[in-house]
Amino acid sequence: MTTAPLPEQANGRRHSPIGQRRGHRSPVLSEAERRAIRELGLRNLRRLRYHDPDAPQWTVISRLIQPMRDVNASFDTPPTMHMTRAMNDAIAVVILRCADVGRAYWDWTDQEWLDLLGHSHKAFREQVPDWAEGAVRPFLCGHAYHLGGFVGFHQLGRFDRLTLACRIFGRQLVEEEIGQVRAVLTGWGYQYGKEHDKGVPSVMSQLFLLNRSPYGSDLTTSFFDRVRREDLLTDDGTRVLFAVQRALAELGFCESPILRSTSEMVADVGVPPGWAEWVERWTSTTTLTRRHRLNTRAALLKVGRWIASEQPGAEDPTAWTRQTCAAWIAAVDRMKIGDYVVRASGYQDRVGQPLQARSKAGLVRATRVFFRDVQEWEWLPRRFDPLRALAMPRTINALIGPSPRVIADDVWAKLLWAGLNLQTDDVPCGKAGPIYPVELVRAVTLTWLFSGQRSNEIARLRLGCIRWQHDGAPVAGNATQVLAQDAVCLLDVPAHKTGTAFTKPVDPLLGQAINAWEALRPSQPKRTDRRTGEQVDYLFSYRARAISSGYINSSIIPMLCRKAGIPTTDIRGSITSHRARSTIASQLYNAKEPMTLFELQAWLGHRSPQSTQHYAKITPNALSRAYSEAGYFERNVRTIEVLVDRDAVASGAAAAGEPWQHYDLGHGYCTYTFFEQCQHRMACARCDFYTPKNSTKAQLLEAKGNLQKMAVSIPLTEDEQAAVTDGQTAIDQLLARLVDTPTPAGPTPREIEAPGTARLLPIVDVRQGKATQA
Repeated sequence: MTTAPLPEQANGRRHSPIGQRRGHRSPVLSEAERRAIRELGLRNLRRLRYHDPDAPQWTVISRLIQPMRDVNASFDTPPTMHMTRAMNDAIAVVILRCADVGRAYWDWTDQEWLDLLGHSHKAFREQVPDWAEGAVRPFLCGHAYHLGGFVGFHQLGRFDRLTLACRIFGRQLVEEEIGQVRAVLTGWGYQYGKEHDKGVPSVMSQLFLLNRSPYGSDLTTSFFDRVRREDLLTDDGTRVLFAVQRALAELGFCESPILRSTSEMVADVGVPPGWAEWVERWTSTTTLTRRHRLNTRAALLKVGRWIASEQPGAEDPTAWTRQTCAAWIAAVDRMKIGDYVVRASGYQDRVGQPLQARSKAGLVRATRVFFRDVQEWEWLPRRFDPLRALAMPRTINALIGPSPRVIADDVWAKLLWAGLNLQTDDVPCGKAGPIYPVELVRAVTLTWLFSGQRSNEIARLRLGCIRWQHDGAPVAGNATQVLAQDAVCLLDVPAHKTGTAFTKPVDPLLGQAINAWEALRPSQPKRTDRRTGEQVDYLFSYRARAISSGYINSSIIPMLCRKAGIPTTDIRGSITSHRARSTIASQLYNAKEPMTLFELQAWLGHRSPQSTQHYAKITPNALSRAYSEAGYFERNVRTIEVLVDRDAVASGAAAAGEPWQHYDLGHGYCTYTFFEQCQHRMACARCDFYTPKNSTKAQLLEAKGNLQKMAVSIPLTEDEQAAVTDGQTAIDQLLARLVDTPTPAGPTPREIEAPGTARLLPIVDVRQGKATQA
């Protein structure tokens, strides 16, 4: 294995291999040098007791011995007997190997040095004589570094690289360079910066050895790129490398590492090259937001795999016709989960199931946007209208509409209890302890439970987003002159998916939790807000990184479900961060004093009420209560008593025009046969069909024995409803519901004797039934 070319010398401080300064000498050992090595023997080569330092053979091999003596003299190591013995044995091992291979060590390849050092300590012991103990190998690594330019220390397994770097570059210098990086990481909240941590010293030691320089200022961005590209660190070191580069970037020595999302890494495997080129060209040109851009790119790559499978001649967008669009729409309508994807590891249990309507709509929409843009940009001729040829089918569109996945009230109450009673033991932990401080986790949790914001908006909240007001005037969060219940807590929400920044009132518990985290939050570097392009201080930032938008789904919700003793799924699917937004909106919409749709729209930050309808869902209980209180039937239909004169019917007088039907109006009777159609039935005093009850005719009618009493439903107009509706009904119904409910003292109202001044209102039960004869 040959090491990649080392970076150019920086600032004249790079350490050059000692062996390279003697590279003009012949690498081949002469017969005299081999004979001298054999004659010296182990006693002299190892400098054991009774060795002869003046033996003439030393002069013969001086060109081999002197560079290694210089290396030993350059090591920063205590001159103890044990260290001296290990250094002398390292020289003996190298000299004997030179005699075996017949070449000087400065001609050895990296692979030959690696064979000598071994991939592990066990492999090393198999390559060297038995007398070469464990302390010899680290010194041999130093000789390999100086004499052969060897830097493949990531291939040597586990050994103390910090000690090796200190021996080569000097302990004080190495510790100073590592110390400034650890100070930055400690200030950001990294565990790596603690004194007990070995990750940062080990990684930086490897970087110093690889770069052949002990200065952090020499660790450039291109060097870090090379380390990642060629995988020049151990597995443990790769995890720490990101933090080290960020700290060095903060010190101004290099650029900060770039985080790449999984969507950005979606491979174009199985996509025709021509189509892939068009997709990448569109991706680099569109002005959509990053997330929308990457999601559309992934959908277009799926289109490319469909092309490769079903439409080989359509890899060039210029070849697309209305027929191609129709074929793609039909394929989407019949598509199943797992079709035309690279891997389905995240949803193996659902592979083969039909795609949801929204997923189908996303694929159609992505294709339509792509062709709309490339035609608008005049990259290809306009052969069809994407808005029509790639329109959403009505069969798919009909399945898409407002359907908030509200979490049940009892489950949500348990999640609230878990969030309000969060303890240190509940916080997710890693090997080194809690991943985030409990104050940060509590603040994020209450923000999710009370703010009704999207997860990415929570992750993008700014430092100082909580403000307190009393009577419209700003106050401090810890002000003592204002009662807590009188202060209003306001949350400043940054620009988001559907609108610009806005301010909303939230529960004071949320404000107190955020203030508690702000008091403990370590100083963090400003980060670029990808949506606005501003340099901002993120509220939930730790170890110089804002929490991810997936942190609530991956950590907060499972933690709360464990504490509350509930599953992470319900009848509507998994409990996700976005479902809290629907749940809170629906509860505010169905409260005893509910928010109106427009108030809820402003609280959620929507541009239109149509968006709010996707979150606010009226509950069946609230709908039933509203329907009952509206009194639809009673409001529109009233029953009225009718007297039917059977004598008039039986004698045939009714056929001759004699009145036979008498509508009881309370104050009189109406004899008009089509009373329910009369427009004047609320003002009957002057009507010819009206018979007042105090008249003789009415008294004779009531005296008849052959009368049949019936109840007829009469529809009422709005004016009539206002005339007959009063407020007594609601009181009667309330008393009826509470008559057997115990009072705080124990007895029910039925058991309590009412005082003389009280009057219990009667409970009227009006039922419709079949008419009966009187």
